[in-house]
Amino acid sequence: MEQGLQKYYDQWDTPWLKLYYRMVWAQLGDLRGRKILDFGSGFGWNANHFAKYNDVFAIEPNTDMIKHRQVSNIYNQINGNLKSLKLFEDKSFDIILCHNVFEYCPEERLDILQEFDRLLKNEGLISIVKHNHAGAIMQKVVFENNLEQALDMLINNNKINEAFGKINYYNLPELIKDLSIEITKTLGLRTFWALQPNEYKVEKRWADKMFVLEWNVSDKEDFKSISFFNHILLEKL
Repeated sequence: MEQGLQKYYDQWDTPWLKLYYRMVWAQLGDLRGRKILDFGSGFGWNANHFAKYNDVFAIEPNTDMIKHRQVSNIYNQINGNLKSLKLFEDKSFDIILCHNVFEYCPEERLDILQEFDRLLKNEGLISIVKHNHAGAIMQKVVFENNLEQALDMLINNNKINEAFGKINYYNLPELIKDLSIEITKTLGLRTFWALQPNEYKVEKRWADKMFVLEWNVSDKEDFKSISFFNHILLEKL
């Protein structure tokens, strides 16, 4: 694997990445007996988790990530991209997951969302996790103390992810305005722990205490606006 991707893969055992997924899964609730699409499935962390009690199809273009994916539960893995969505019939899925994907495919966003709209069953749910520009600037200033890059992000929207490239921020309501899906809830994710030094995060009860704190502010507007990620839930109109 490339160095940036390897560093991302190695984070799985860190308290902060485990807390991220604990939060995401808690926000999605106890999903069972559903047909789920995980688009941009990466190392299979979501797909493998939900495959324990659901029928999961995962689509990922990166062969290295597929090679090193989690497989303790059985799910259907496809090495593909936007074109792979055409393989499925209308209203095929109860749940569609697309986490931290649209930042890296700006020219395909609308086409992908149109496919999601087609593939989602009535009363189905789409879960999108996206980078929050304000939260990224907060981390750059407070956690990294990198004021020059923070100013560049503020003025030019420039930020590079070491594993995946340039982060292209986007306006989801604008993208879905002509589709039959609507945003029903926006939640904050990684509001506080992105600002803390990592040495604090290895304390024995840190993750449990931080989870309670994050959970209690995840639906509050003031905190959602500065969280590192936003978790957006959409349903059919």
